[in-house]
Amino acid sequence: MGSVLDFPSSDPNDAVVGARIRRWRDRRGVPFEDLAAALDLTPEALRRVETGRQRLDSARLDAATRALRLPVWALVSDAPAY
Repeated sequence: MGSVLDFPSSDPNDAVVGARIRRWRDRRGVPFEDLAAALDLTPEALRRVETGRQRLDSARLDAATRALRLPVWALVSDAPAY
């Protein structure tokens, strides 16, 4: 899939994870800059993650769950994994 105006295309799965990160960040009241620092990302990179234009590796996904005080399934699945 190509991109328009040199904007990177987004993967639907990355977009879902990014939206969940944004939702939980807002719910938990974690400042944007604090989460970016916890993930060792620039604010621009975190913005790309939240819009699905950048994928998190497993280490950063783990860091996100720790910073947001969540189980991993909350970011990658619709159903709780108890």
